Amino acid sequence: LAGMGDAISTYIEARANETSGSNNYVNLGHGGGYQPTKAAMALAKLCYEIILANGVQAKKDVLAGICSEALENIIEANTLLSGVGFENTGCAGAHALNYAFANVPGGEKLLHGEKVAFGVIVQLIVEKCELQELESVCQFYCEAGLPLTLEDLGVDSTEKTAEIIAKASMGTLWDNEPVKIEWMMVKDAIIEACKLGRKYHDAFQRKVQT
Repeated sequence: LAGMGDAISTYIEARANETSGSNNYVNLGHGGGYQPTKAAMALAKLCYEIILANGVQAKKDVLAGICSEALENIIEANTLLSGVGFENTGCAGAHALNYAFANVPGGEKLLHGEKVAFGVIVQLIVEKCELQELESVCQFYCEAGLPLTLEDLGVDSTEKTAEIIAKASMGTLWDNEPVKIEWMMVKDAIIEACKLGRKYHDAFQRKVQT
């Protein structure tokens, strides 16, 4: 699950870097590099599509002890496609939040992919993405069990916590977004992500019960 949470960000962040004209991580350093290649963008998008299409089934198969085609597809997406994709396109807002969680109680215990998964939702809200895209990601998170809210991460869901995370996330990775990002925008997006996540959790629970 944490692997999928990290890998699903590959295309979302690649798209931000491509749109903003930011350089990639081809030299494995934070800085330098080259413009994202078309091949890398294609791999990043394929990674995203495979996770959405296979992630829920792969989780079920792991729990059942089955090595299925869905699981093999996710392993490829989580490692090869995401690895090659991010190195050759770059990171953005979702990974900015990953580092920021170390500043709140309990944040240091979270898995990298859990923090990045929540960061994807925040990044999409900040970017004002199309509603259909946001809904498809949120629905997938509900079904797969990825974090949609701060509560899901075991972190206090207060406005102060959102402010701390937002301020700590400011830096070079948000600079890779196609628009200028201020910490207040991130704070508001964190709060909005939690509200949206609770709504999806409630809807998913009603669906399961019926």
